[in-house]
Amino acid sequence: MQRWSKLFIPTLREAPADAEVASHKLLLRSGYIRQLGAGIYSYLPLGQRSINKIVAIVREEMDRIGQEFLLPTLNPRELWEESGRYAVMGENMFHLKDRKGADLVLAMTHEEVMTSIARNELRSYKQLPQTWYQIQTKFRDEPRPKAGLMRVRQFLMKDSYSFDIDTAGLDKSYDQHDAAYRAIFTRCGLEFVAVEADSGAMGGSGSQEFMVYTDAGEDLIASSASGYAANLEKATSQLTAVVDLEPTGDGLPELVHTPGKGAIADICEFLSILPSQDIKCVAFMGSLAAHPKDEPLRPVVAFLRGDHQVNETKLNAIAGTAELRPMLPEELALYIGGPAGYLGPVGILQVMTQGSLNGLKSGKAIERLKGVSRDVASEGLRTIVIMDLGLEGRRNLVAGANQLDHHLRNVTPGRDFTPTVIADIRNVNEGELDPIGGQPLRLGKAVEIGHIFKLGTKYTESMGSRVLDANGKEVTPIMGCYGIGIERILTSAIESSAAKFAAKAAAAGDAKAGDQYALAPSIAPFAVVVTVTNMKEADLAAAGENIAAELEAAGIDVLLDDRDERAGVKFKDAELIGVPYRINIGKKLAEGQVELVDRLLQTTTDVAVKEVTQTLKSLLAVSK
Repeated sequence: MQRWSKLFIPTLREAPADAEVASHKLLLRSGYIRQLGAGIYSYLPLGQRSINKIVAIVREEMDRIGQEFLLPTLNPRELWEESGRYAVMGENMFHLKDRKGADLVLAMTHEEVMTSIARNELRSYKQLPQTWYQIQTKFRDEPRPKAGLMRVRQFLMKDSYSFDIDTAGLDKSYDQHDAAYRAIFTRCGLEFVAVEADSGAMGGSGSQEFMVYTDAGEDLIASSASGYAANLEKATSQLTAVVDLEPTGDGLPELVHTPGKGAIADICEFLSILPSQDIKCVAFMGSLAAHPKDEPLRPVVAFLRGDHQVNETKLNAIAGTAELRPMLPEELALYIGGPAGYLGPVGILQVMTQGSLNGLKSGKAIERLKGVSRDVASEGLRTIVIMDLGLEGRRNLVAGANQLDHHLRNVTPGRDFTPTVIADIRNVNEGELDPIGGQPLRLGKAVEIGHIFKLGTKYTESMGSRVLDANGKEVTPIMGCYGIGIERILTSAIESSAAKFAAKAAAAGDAKAGDQYALAPSIAPFAVVVTVTNMKEADLAAAGENIAAELEAAGIDVLLDDRDERAGVKFKDAELIGVPYRINIGKKLAEGQVELVDRLLQTTTDVAVKEVTQTLKSLLAVSK
């Protein structure tokens, strides 16, 4: 058995001032980790025990569907250039040179390495499907490391890759990973949701994230009681009916003088309308590739309800752009024809000509424009005008008139302007109804713990991986990619538990409860701690030894607190390190009983000494 007196557990009474989120504070205070540099951490014995338990769970579930590899983190630059991702990753990737001057990188992920193995070794459909995985250190030159292990520069990741002969095979591999991930996160004691997600720089089609709600998260997700869940970048909702305005005059667009009313709130107050009766304009210049140099910029103009917010990820997908930035004043004049605050869809220029450039009065404005964007007409590009679905079928709305201090009444989409495309480009709002069951959506911050992708042939095609199919024809294997952040399982578990403890303390009016948490037995450094309240009393010390030995013999991961400390100190330390169960051996031993503290349920009960082992075995069986 492990004895507290012999272990290195450097607990802290207070967390360092720069520790902000609960998991960062508690990991430091409990002696799980220590910081070496920005985004770089050492794992001390307790932290490593938890990490090892998580890795064991991941490995056991992954071994059911795949084969384990171990790939180098040091990669030649040329390999990443083959896939086209060397430039895309840019400064996010660590770069270095060897003594001969050859360029090397530290891998952030291993699609390229796995694909290089596949192209060299896989020759026939008979060798497919293949699922290869590893649990390996990754590196990312994170510009703003923060939140402890949430955003770091060196991290542990389980990444796996499937190779199939066709899309049906990919679907099966994807579903196998989905099931494996659900088993992993459930065994780790996490309450998670699986959400539709954007594939981002990974590319591919289908994409699903596994998320845990926590205020420490940086992603926003929407979910409902219907089982619907999606990242905010993909989430949709049902729109409730809103009231349109009555037409004025002849019902055609009517120019209204609105001096100084460029903000939506101001125009709504001035004209006595609701934000949902106003048309908002959001204007961008979009690059056609990430990290552009000489590529032309595409004007992208979005119109949506005044009470809605544009979702740039959705907008990029519709416009075919990779990155967006707000238009400059000169660009607003060139591509829309109006000033900020008074932009609208009526009469917008959707096809760029040299004449539109000549129409600018300011020579300086022209020069500034040419410095930041090229004439899209010469590139065969046009301004993309995208209208959100929330405006479809609406009538008599208010919009900017593309004139300073003026708006238009009676603007009706489809009659007064024709967008390039109508699509969902907005963020959903809290309380809106989900699209599958009509239940109210809950929006909340969350942390991503896993992500699965259907990559298709993005990497096998660019890197020249080919196999022969059943007809002897050379085809490109289809890939899937699947990742799990090992440390994020630990941090999200702590965040979730700490939030529950804080909520209970707040409900009880206990302002001094402090930061507390308890991990699931499957990932806690120990499942149970046996606390001898007074080591100077021989009968208590002997009972502690006997009970701990019996628990260990039963296969239970036990820690014996045999320190010569006050009981209160021991209790606080046991709570601080997140062990889910504690056996207190004290005065009740005279009656043949000990206290069983269940930190997961936050309860304390008396248990007969002879029943301790069986009681713990039953509790642990339920928690699996």
